[in-house]
Amino acid sequence: MASTPQAGIFALGTASHAYLELDIEEGAEGRALVEGVTSLREPRTTMGGVNLVAGFRPELWRAVAPDESPAELEGFNRPIAGANLIMPATQHDAVLWISGSAYDVVFDVARQAIAALRGVARIAEETSSWPYHHDRDLTGFIDGTENPTLIEAPDVAVIPEPSPGAGGSILLLQKWVHDATEWEAQPTARQEAVIGRNKLDSAELEDKPADSHVARTDQDVFGKIFRRNMPYGTVTDHGTMFVGFSSEQRRLVAMLESMAGATDGVRDALTFFATPLTGAFYFIPSIRGLTH
Repeated sequence: MASTPQAGIFALGTASHAYLELDIEEGAEGRALVEGVTSLREPRTTMGGVNLVAGFRPELWRAVAPDESPAELEGFNRPIAGANLIMPATQHDAVLWISGSAYDVVFDVARQAIAALRGVARIAEETSSWPYHHDRDLTGFIDGTENPTLIEAPDVAVIPEPSPGAGGSILLLQKWVHDATEWEAQPTARQEAVIGRNKLDSAELEDKPADSHVARTDQDVFGKIFRRNMPYGTVTDHGTMFVGFSSEQRRLVAMLESMAGATDGVRDALTFFATPLTGAFYFIPSIRGLTH
């Protein structure tokens, strides 16, 4: 029986998002949290136009469903330290990513989910997101230029059969706050050098600097990932939610280490204008995994 991934991973075009990271309540068991999340409305379908993607801390999921767990997958349990940059580890026990056409329906479903899990889990981190000028992030550059197409994305993001955890995916979730004042003070040419792309059409610079964001996260080097990044925040406090899916955790870890300069001391130039506030890995089980 083939394992089907949670459909919301690939549901592009949604205008409103909520990311709810949860911790188990004192006295509750991990299995109770997994069963509570599983009992929410079916993640493989939309709920009134809203998609729900559910995931768990890898160690928790392995304890509950060892046969459905990828080997050696672990949570973001230690900070990643590099060249005067530390990416914090803020691992939680579960994540719910709710997305839809408008914030009112996302809001309602999020509140229903929280109520359903009361006594089992509490909200540890909550973030709301929305698209900015169709496909740009708050730096003004197009985000996800190297993303695979929806036809190719499952090959990149979903663990293949017959591997343990087949049909599931590994999610890296990070919140990055932007120093908008400092970034916007940079001339366009400097911004393009930091990113490694042309701002207007996202064409990669032929002479991109070695510390540019494109150079430090080169997917031809580290492997392909499927990104669902979104802007978050308010007018005065905002940034990017990095939402990256992969069938292999090592790709994601290697990219973070490269950005931090952990291996060669060369730090991603973008990290001088954006600071990571959170960091967590979650296993996103297949539909079969969730319902077994």
